[in-house]
Amino acid sequence: MMPFAGGIDANPNATLLFSIAAAAIYALALELSPRLARSAAKTLAVALLAALAVMQGGPLLLIAALALSAAGDAFLSRDGEKAFLGGLASFLVAHVAYVVLFLKVGGGIGLLTAQFWRGAIALAMAAFVVAMLAALWRRVGPSLRVPIAVYAAAILAMGISALTTYPWVIAGAVLFMASDGLLAAERFLLAAISPHRVWMRYAVWVLYYAAQLSITLGFLLS
Repeated sequence: MMPFAGGIDANPNATLLFSIAAAAIYALALELSPRLARSAAKTLAVALLAALAVMQGGPLLLIAALALSAAGDAFLSRDGEKAFLGGLASFLVAHVAYVVLFLKVGGGIGLLTAQFWRGAIALAMAAFVVAMLAALWRRVGPSLRVPIAVYAAAILAMGISALTTYPWVIAGAVLFMASDGLLAAERFLLAAISPHRVWMRYAVWVLYYAAQLSITLGFLLS
């Protein structure tokens, strides 16, 4: 059964399937050296989710966040510090868009104290971000410390604001934070020859795409 009206050939369902296919293609090409086809697959996976949100009349902020994320994917598919900073900036703005969206549609920050489980997850998110930032602070160069700190604050705000919304969106936010934590660990905390780098790269992508998919469907199907 397809999630949207019509069969497999209906535009929304076909767009979703093409997005998943692009994500799978990128996963298969993940260990190849950076090249245009690999970058295109990575960018297209989330760009098609943005297109799906447009087709289904999704919130403008959701569309913007997905489009900015796709731009960030394009940057991060390339090597080098400039590409990394470009990706960081794109995702920073995407997280700001998500924060505004979640606070707009959610039940208010008061839910974090009214419902214990939401507050407990918020505390766990804060502890996770503080621990990662402390670990990274000693390992990254001075030029990256402020951008990483700002990004860490943005993703924490995204996670906490998501806790005021729907279960699928909350799950997506948790997956997003887990993906970013693994990405930071793989890039800055592991030794260059660590055998853990390979599985962590796959885990980062799977968690990240699942996060964007969960957030998108959480809004479009709610």
